Amino acid sequence: MAGQVKDWQFEIPFLTEDELRLFVLKAFGVIIPDVQVCEEHTTPWRAFADAYFGKYPVTVWKASRGFGGKSFLLALLALTEALTLKADVNILGGSGKQSENVLEHMGNLWGYDNAPKQLLRSEPGKQETKLTWGNSVKALMASQTSVRGPHPQRLRLDEIDEMDIKILEAAQGQPMTGATGIATQTVMSSTHQNANGTMTEILKRAKDKGWPVYHWCFRETSAEPTGWLSTDEIERKRSEITDSMWRVEYDLQEPSPDSRAIMPDKVEAMFKRSLGEYEGSIREYIEIEPPINSGKYVTGADWARKKDWTITGTLRIETDPMRLVTFERRGREPWPQMVARLDYINERYKARSHNDGTGLGDVVNGYLETESEGIMMVGRSRHDMISNCISAIEREEIEAPYIRFLRDELAFASVDDVYGSGHLPDSLAMLSLAYMGTGGVSWDDVAGLGKVENYESPWR
Repeated sequence: MAGQVKDWQFEIPFLTEDELRLFVLKAFGVIIPDVQVCEEHTTPWRAFADAYFGKYPVTVWKASRGFGGKSFLLALLALTEALTLKADVNILGGSGKQSENVLEHMGNLWGYDNAPKQLLRSEPGKQETKLTWGNSVKALMASQTSVRGPHPQRLRLDEIDEMDIKILEAAQGQPMTGATGIATQTVMSSTHQNANGTMTEILKRAKDKGWPVYHWCFRETSAEPTGWLSTDEIERKRSEITDSMWRVEYDLQEPSPDSRAIMPDKVEAMFKRSLGEYEGSIREYIEIEPPINSGKYVTGADWARKKDWTITGTLRIETDPMRLVTFERRGREPWPQMVARLDYINERYKARSHNDGTGLGDVVNGYLETESEGIMMVGRSRHDMISNCISAIEREEIEAPYIRFLRDELAFASVDDVYGSGHLPDSLAMLSLAYMGTGGVSWDDVAGLGKVENYESPWR
């Protein structure tokens, strides 16, 4: 029988969804969630199966960040198509980091005990994986050069909201049936986070051209009996991010530029992937360049209290634009540990330093060994300090490496978060405190601008 799976013997092509489902389970140990929860949503399985069988030439996937499993699902889809349709498959990430994520997922899938490694012609998990059928799976970089050459039958685009629309359009010319007889099919997948970004444009085109849009959120990927997401994971993430970010990236509400405290295009302009790409994970100390003797630095620190994050960051300000050279996010740790991180940065960069001293002056001063001014973030002075920082971002006076956590906090900061009753994002508080140090500074008065002592941090 076509498609039968028995002990690791299988026949192709698959004729039914049950055969496809059984293959995915046997080959990779994966059960794809298939329970619809939200009225207007679909399930990850429906999106996966329709793409595999080429039900529509082009489909769009809109799902929660992280919880939706989009990158994993695209990696699984690509491997399954290459193995069982004998298709050539190209995967294009919205950034180099996204391409790496898909490659990592593919490597993990090949690591499953029952994976059909006998069909490999090259080492798995690399930029190109070749199979004995003569076909391959390629992960491409987001550049005009890489997307204009190959002509696979299947094209999988990941996190298109981070992709230049011109690169996406060039990539759309790739899929061709050729002599294979395999139906071409393109998936464009993303979280929808930018009101004026690539995903917004693709959703408009989908409506005009009749491309199906598959929606699913964390409720579908956690629903019993097939969900792979736990309640603990959902609650932990919910406590880590702002309400506005949760509504857009996880609850799939439409992003609205009118409610944003910072102009969305200016947030995007601030982050330069050429300076590096990072997640901004807990305890991930990011330093994109060491201190130099001629450098002038300012540091800001926002302290964790009940549910916030302790975030420190350092701006190099004699450059044009100013450059964020360090960033670190830590949890609610004992005060000596949190303050020691600020001491380390102050000493390493000889920086003019400000920290959020609101109600904490005596506590922080009791542990600090370096000089850092505690700032009372209340009333009109708080409003002005944050507004000045936002204005600097919108004038493109600050650049930073692409740090996902920082970028998301700034991008999703609502007017209510910043000026109303919402929660001021910790990253914006840190950046505002650092930027405060750029005005009226007499650098001749700042100690240590001669020789900079470099030493290794015990926390790195």
